[in-house]
Amino acid sequence: MAAILLLNGPNLNLLGSREPDVYGHTSLEDIQKKLAQLASTAKHELQSFQSNAEHELIERIHQAKKEKIAHIIFNPAAFTHTSIALRDALVAVEIPFIEVHLSNVHAREEFRRQSYFSDISRGVISGFGVLSYELAMTAAIETLKRDKGTSKN
Repeated sequence: MAAILLLNGPNLNLLGSREPDVYGHTSLEDIQKKLAQLASTAKHELQSFQSNAEHELIERIHQAKKEKIAHIIFNPAAFTHTSIALRDALVAVEIPFIEVHLSNVHAREEFRRQSYFSDISRGVISGFGVLSYELAMTAAIETLKRDKGTSKN
């Protein structure tokens, strides 16, 4: 059993009501429940954290190292395009992560096409709405299986 952290950045607490034409009608709580179910079925544990504050997300990433979190699913939201500090925290803890976005950031405004995380992530899933999270969870579970299979422990 491994622990997986679902980490969500600013304004994602408003999912379900914020710009539903872009982000859909599903709440963050509903996403968390679905991913917890997927993790549990695979015999893993899901922890979830959302914050609108960059420093709280950084602290949670640091804590993840101490908790021996095996994988992170991260939607940095607007911090995708601005936060070198979050990038540095992820590099420092050396926990594999998947970058997730509900919308196709490459089909939106030019500034959204720059990510400070894509090049250090295991992968990026973008543009499939809530399914983006489910695909990320599936990828995390499969990655954990593969990594366990290649471990020499």
